[in-house]
Amino acid sequence: MQIGIGLPATDPGVSTDFILDWARRADAGPFSSLGIIDRLVYSNYEPLITLAAVAGITGRIRLMTSVVIAPLRTAGILAKQAASLDALSGGRLTLGVGVGGRADDFHAAPASFNDRGKRFEEQLTLMKRIWSGQPVDDTAGPVGPLPARQGGPELLIGGYTPFAIQRVARWGDGFVLGRASDPSTRRQVLHMVVEAWKEAGRPGRPRLVSSIEYAFGPAALERAAASLRRYYSYLGDQRAEVISKSVISSPQALKADIQAFADIGLDELLIFPVVSEMEQFNRLRDVIG
Repeated sequence: MQIGIGLPATDPGVSTDFILDWARRADAGPFSSLGIIDRLVYSNYEPLITLAAVAGITGRIRLMTSVVIAPLRTAGILAKQAASLDALSGGRLTLGVGVGGRADDFHAAPASFNDRGKRFEEQLTLMKRIWSGQPVDDTAGPVGPLPARQGGPELLIGGYTPFAIQRVARWGDGFVLGRASDPSTRRQVLHMVVEAWKEAGRPGRPRLVSSIEYAFGPAALERAAASLRRYYSYLGDQRAEVISKSVISSPQALKADIQAFADIGLDELLIFPVVSEMEQFNRLRDVIG
């Protein structure tokens, strides 16, 4: 199982220099990917623009969105942005996409919220067409540039619902599982993805990716809990409090979680920092080796 690391681009107030320094160090190893999440109504950096900046100062590590909220954007523009980033990075983009679940993001875009699932499927169809070099339709020609990877960047689809799982089998190269509370839930969802893939007659197996969050040390853990409560406040105080207490806080706990993910057949695990301190990067690197 590969181990990726999240970019600290969500922490309000984090500096550009810090993000780029983090990316350079991750590119030096031992991490497989740099992951980034997406929000609109929050003080995070926009994911595709951030990864474009990172692409210019890295040469080895993969660049992954986990995930971009596709229905906040138009399909043609998102397809062009992703193809451009894939081409500029030498084919290092893994585009994780999902429908999103926060109404305020859609209000701010603006984009319609209630039909986002239907629009998402239409986007996936059009983006795959654009990446293959075909004309958009009878009235509009091809949208360039072509991505470095034939047929488009690696496409992972996120979510927990049966709809999301079926979309993986129809459009995706794999599945990205977000926060899951226990190994049993993780195992069940990933099994459903593999079975849907087989039923659709897809060759091989889908690539399976998931993510967890960490903060090492008592002071960092306190800051992490406050950050998570703020980030997940839209779920209500009780749920946000539960999430704030779930962050991994020791190397021993992290090693156990890594082993649990490996045991259920995960291909890559993204480990996201909740606290933007280079000490957190160094301690994680030491654990991963």
